[in-house]
Amino acid sequence: MTGGPRLVVFDVDGTLVDSQHLILDAMAHAFAAAGHPMPDRASVLGVVGLSLPVAMAELAADLPEVDPLLLAEHYRAGFVAQRAGGGGVAPLYPGAREALDRLAAAPATLLGVATGKARRGLDHLVAAHGLAGVFATSQTADDHPSKPHPSMLLAALAETGTEAGRAVMVGDTEFDVLMGRAAGMATIGVAWGYHPRARLAAAGADLVIDRFDALDAALARLAEPGE
Repeated sequence: MTGGPRLVVFDVDGTLVDSQHLILDAMAHAFAAAGHPMPDRASVLGVVGLSLPVAMAELAADLPEVDPLLLAEHYRAGFVAQRAGGGGVAPLYPGAREALDRLAAAPATLLGVATGKARRGLDHLVAAHGLAGVFATSQTADDHPSKPHPSMLLAALAETGTEAGRAVMVGDTEFDVLMGRAAGMATIGVAWGYHPRARLAAAGADLVIDRFDALDAALARLAEPGE
């Protein structure tokens, strides 16, 4: 990556924020409303990042009598109930805010998000953490096919006027990595999220990091000629 602005696009759940407890609670609500026990924790976290109807269809694949779209509505209702009760705000991972602040302060760097969350959920999170104005582009599941389709990233590139070769996708799932590769972007996997390091590497992540304070060095490495 040489010349021109650099765009760093982040996934949200499992990358910037640790939302697993909220996700599991809303998922339990959804399956209870449908009259079924929730799938195991690993299965639920394994589909985080996919658009909600796609994730529900996968989780309910063995329940042909369950409508994934209705299950998705139950899930959304669970999140609404969390927020109404004063909860529903996932904490930032350690070092996330500092990393965003450092990158946002760099004049040649633009930041973005590409998330399977709905716009309403993303706006709620951005407001709760005081992140308004940090991201030059934000793409959500409301307007795009599910990851790993590259639509969100192609829109982010177009919106910021950035070439794919000057952009990086940072995420915790194979869906993020595959999406980034499909868009022609470099990819950084983060090992603190919901897919293990081996799964990120198998998907083709250029680099995998274990801590947010390793992000700057990873970006610098990708910017080197030949990377």
